[in-house]
Amino acid sequence: MTIKEVAEMAGVSTAAVSRYFNGGSLSEEKRKKIKKTIDKTQFSPNALAQTMRTGKSGNIGVIIPDIKSHSMSRVLTGLVSSLENDNYYAFIGCTYGEKEKEVQFIETMQRGSLDGIVLMGTVMTPHLKETINDCKIPVVITGQNFKGLTCVYHDDENAMHDMAELVLKKRKKVAFIGVNEADTATGKSRRKGVEKAFTNNGLDFSKAPRETASFTAESGYEAGKRLVAAHPDIDGVICASDHIAHGVMRAFKEAGKKIPEDVSVTGVGDSWADMISEPQLTTVGLYYEDCGKVAGDLLLEMINDPDRSGRINQIKLGYTIIERGSI
Repeated sequence: MTIKEVAEMAGVSTAAVSRYFNGGSLSEEKRKKIKKTIDKTQFSPNALAQTMRTGKSGNIGVIIPDIKSHSMSRVLTGLVSSLENDNYYAFIGCTYGEKEKEVQFIETMQRGSLDGIVLMGTVMTPHLKETINDCKIPVVITGQNFKGLTCVYHDDENAMHDMAELVLKKRKKVAFIGVNEADTATGKSRRKGVEKAFTNNGLDFSKAPRETASFTAESGYEAGKRLVAAHPDIDGVICASDHIAHGVMRAFKEAGKKIPEDVSVTGVGDSWADMISEPQLTTVGLYYEDCGKVAGDLLLEMINDPDRSGRINQIKLGYTIIERGSI
């Protein structure tokens, strides 16, 4: 059965049936007629035929490192809202932190008739960059800024600088808990922002108490225990993520420290848990939903206009310092 035959049975034009399947404008009367015919005949359009006719599948691939990540889910929310405006669907691949899987997903997705790829929160390697450069379909990266590639990213360095300035105005012995600096944004850029604030205040960052953690409250808890044991006089802890900060608050409370009376703790991310922690966490608000929406808009422009696919777009988003009870 064809779209033309569905149109004849429903008593509408083929254009009306096409608009029905593509989410276009249609009167309620025509929509009901077409739906009744489709329900009766069990007709569905041939995706391969559509791809051959338009050159587009209407699908994009999304590669994420952690399906449980709160920030990733917020980026996905923005991305899907952008794609839905153009009747696109997202197919998700999760690497669970295995770097080579990113290369495998990119190679598979471009062979699978997808129109483009969004790659989230990656750590760049020579093999990955080569794979992206060789990819036959457009790729947009979120959460990181890599030279020569289209990216939508956060102003991590300035955000952390401003947060550190806030803490240093209130406290005398301030520690920093960062993450692995292989992650350019959350590792290196956030550390550089804190270091800049220390320097601006006449302090030697190299002598400040420091720890490295992963993106979990458990890891923050362990780092916090090490800090309070080695430096019981610490009165401020700047953390590279909200999860780390929540773990740190628990560690310091167990050591008999009151927050914020004895020690200030800050994070990054503005997650839902910040509002229910006791006290509520002071944090950096990053625009994750906007990041996903801008990435989706960029990718669709690259898909729909081949002349744009060769251009490099790098868009840096802003931030908000959210001061709550933990400082």
